Amino acid sequence: LRAMLSTGAPLAPRQYDYVYNNIKQHIQLASIAGGTDIISCFSGSVAEVPVHRGQLQYRNLGMAVYAYDDNGKEVYDTDGELVCVKPFPSMPIYFGNDPDGAKYRKAYFDKYDGVWSHGDFVTIDSVTGGLIMNGRSDGTLNPGGVRFGSAEIYNVMDSFSNKVTDSLCVGQKLKDDERVVLFVKMADGQKFTEELMKEIKVTIRSKLTARHVPAVILETTDIPYTINGKKVEVAVKKIVSGEKVGSSGALRNPEALDLYRNIPQLKF
Repeated sequence: LRAMLSTGAPLAPRQYDYVYNNIKQHIQLASIAGGTDIISCFSGSVAEVPVHRGQLQYRNLGMAVYAYDDNGKEVYDTDGELVCVKPFPSMPIYFGNDPDGAKYRKAYFDKYDGVWSHGDFVTIDSVTGGLIMNGRSDGTLNPGGVRFGSAEIYNVMDSFSNKVTDSLCVGQKLKDDERVVLFVKMADGQKFTEELMKEIKVTIRSKLTARHVPAVILETTDIPYTINGKKVEVAVKKIVSGEKVGSSGALRNPEALDLYRNIPQLKF
């Protein structure tokens, strides 16, 4: 076994440890990221550079990928919007049933004029050149004007894997602000308690910052996933914010969305 590739969701640092400690020490572990629409990857495996724990190795050939801040400036070592500043070989050039190109431009070029914005939140390491995927930017958490990706919370929640089998972190809109809500699915035989909530908050505060600490932590019995295994954050964010949600045909377990409707603790 020479290489192992992973996609669909960010590969947590803990999972890098598992592969190198339990499968093979000398192996190229490559977390890759791109999109079905581009039939390609923006970043992924490069045999000539080292693997760094928790990072995608490098930007792919032909992909002029950078992280932009809200003002369209390149940023490193901090969260930013994943952009591709030059055309690339597999780039879609139009949509069907979109004669004037309005839907196409809105999908990719609405945020930064003339620059492809893919809708992902990313950090590019200025030293290694590696990338850390932090989740979809349309699902970005923004409490008090401080933006961060849900993947940061999930990485911390990995340390609770003996008690919590899965989690979902979304922002709930509250007039001119939003609060972070964390849903946890308990492991068999484990109970959701006040002590566990406190432990989760303290751990997130210590490993990240006080700004990352969820305002509300609730138990759930199921978490919605797409057919290709991605957590459905945006739809849940809309539900808890009192917004309408579109078709759920692309979900593996669409019935799970009903668990997030009319939650008393989230009334506002």
